[in-house]
Amino acid sequence: MDRLTALTVFRHAVDLGSFAAASRHLSLSPAAISKNISELEAHLAVRLLNRTTRRMSLTEAGSTYYERVVRILDDLDDADGTLGAMQQEPRGRLRVSAPMTVTLTCLSSVIPTFLSRYPDLSLDLRLDDRRVDIVEEGFDVAIRGSDNLESSGLIARKLMTMFHVVCGAPSYFERHGRPETPAELATHNCIQFSLSGHANQWTFKKDGETVRLPIDGRYKVTSSLAVRDALCAGFGLSLIPWIYVREELESGRLNTVLEDWAPDETTLYAVYPTKRYVVSKVRTFIDFLVDELGERERPKNALE
Repeated sequence: MDRLTALTVFRHAVDLGSFAAASRHLSLSPAAISKNISELEAHLAVRLLNRTTRRMSLTEAGSTYYERVVRILDDLDDADGTLGAMQQEPRGRLRVSAPMTVTLTCLSSVIPTFLSRYPDLSLDLRLDDRRVDIVEEGFDVAIRGSDNLESSGLIARKLMTMFHVVCGAPSYFERHGRPETPAELATHNCIQFSLSGHANQWTFKKDGETVRLPIDGRYKVTSSLAVRDALCAGFGLSLIPWIYVREELESGRLNTVLEDWAPDETTLYAVYPTKRYVVSKVRTFIDFLVDELGERERPKNALE
């Protein structure tokens, strides 16, 4: 068995959905496709594919193996690409983990433009607010927000600063008044994004003074979009990235308070595993992120 050929056959059979399609794509006979898959399964002593005359599907073991095989083959392609002009054109599959709200607010509308520029590149974008293990879970890049990025052996590139504002609906302030100082937030219903590094303590600075305020509201939620919905419903106020509520602030659905105090900030990074050569697909995607996100850093009323 030529192992590299067998892995390539297996990958394309899965990608294309049938042995016949893999046969046409690789210019191999259907018998050669079947033989390579059978020999690979015999070598591994496990069934990778469930096959009938009408359909094919991955087994549980096959699904796990496929994810690793794709990464190996893509890495081989990228290694070859470093030696020639092909390095300049991104290709292969790019696996990215990104927070849901950042992606839906800032990126999802322009992803098709990115993919249109690079027809040989495919993107597997997983939206997940949890902090993934990039190496263990096989991601090429993760977009990660942090107030203090931990030392992890990963390469990090800054994408943008997410400036925060304290805001609420006009109807809320009509009922409960507008806080004039951070200390007055203790009497208000504060909505918390519970995955934030500052969920339970909001920090404000002004003229050299720093105020750290413990927060324990009635509503804690793991989605900034849910925080935004609660704000618009007049349920309370919150400390939230300006970019998530920009349209609501411009339309008047939400109003800011404590504008003369500088609240917490969050820096957004692209992180990726350490490699001697940064493969073209990773570098190109991160450059794209910098271009798209860097222009949106600062709200008009952010303090300098």
